[in-house]
Amino acid sequence: MFANVPTVLSPLRGRLLLVLAVLLATLTPTAPALAAGQGETTRPGAEVVAVTQVADRQVDLSVRSTALGGRTVDVRLLTPDGWNPHDRRHRQHWPTLWLLHGCCGDYTSWTSRTDVAETDSLRDVLVVMPEAGWNGWYSDWWNHGDGGDPAWETFHTKELRHLLERDWGAGSDRVVAGLSMGGQGALLYAARHPGMFKATAAFSGSAHPLLNDESVDRIMGFFAGQNNDPLRVWGDPVAQRRIWQAHDPFHLAKRLRSIPVYLSCGDGTTGPLDPPGATSALEADFNRQNHALAAELKRVGARHVTTNFYGPGTHGWAYWERELHASLPMLLGVLATDR
Repeated sequence: MFANVPTVLSPLRGRLLLVLAVLLATLTPTAPALAAGQGETTRPGAEVVAVTQVADRQVDLSVRSTALGGRTVDVRLLTPDGWNPHDRRHRQHWPTLWLLHGCCGDYTSWTSRTDVAETDSLRDVLVVMPEAGWNGWYSDWWNHGDGGDPAWETFHTKELRHLLERDWGAGSDRVVAGLSMGGQGALLYAARHPGMFKATAAFSGSAHPLLNDESVDRIMGFFAGQNNDPLRVWGDPVAQRRIWQAHDPFHLAKRLRSIPVYLSCGDGTTGPLDPPGATSALEADFNRQNHALAAELKRVGARHVTTNFYGPGTHGWAYWERELHASLPMLLGVLATDR
């Protein structure tokens, strides 16, 4: 394109032509990226690569995530009546309830182990049940200071949230609940992302993992599951104390004081929904942690804390299903108020 430009240019004319060439190069459209799977790196964010209707009102999204190193994980949606995100002319955005699974479970746990799909009060909300890893702990892992995969917190609170609100009918009014590891996740997400969730509920949640040595040792045991290096998650509880505190709901209590919080837990002894003689040291530990968090919330002036420390009861689904129903009036009431 510069064939007619004289070989010898004046300094001014040369500079003008150089600027023109740079502008043309900048404005020239580049070739489109290769299709996924043909050698390119996954584009930033998350994208749905498959959709599966698994049951009435239950849809699984297979989501490829940059925060998870380009891996694909599943998210189950329990959809409200009238949900049709592909109707561009009359698309409705629904209030959302995020339900988080516990350690050793997955995105199917809530629908396979409880009656959530048959609960009539959930026919007017979009229920989001995301995969969080066997022991992902709803955290961006420290990975000895390198960060990176897995970054579950980033996947859920940024990538997946934006994806659901853009393409799948999720609205900006959200509440979150979870059990055990997911109970901790529900408290962490509400505390670490102010304004994202309007209420939170934790059932038998890990509410204060730094309570004492027993609590620390127990959660480190979970971190070590599946032959994982336990220091990858939050680091060493002494050397990386600040990271641990940043993921301990007790130390984030001030950030929870302005929203409704529901805490429930058994004491680990045989309860009415247990087989004879069943006990749970894990539930007893989490019971102490939840009492500590409840006291701290009261100390910092939390205005809307509901507790159900129901005494006898172990670490099991029968109690978590019951507690979900007990907490739904509070959770859905917040959404109804904001609609």
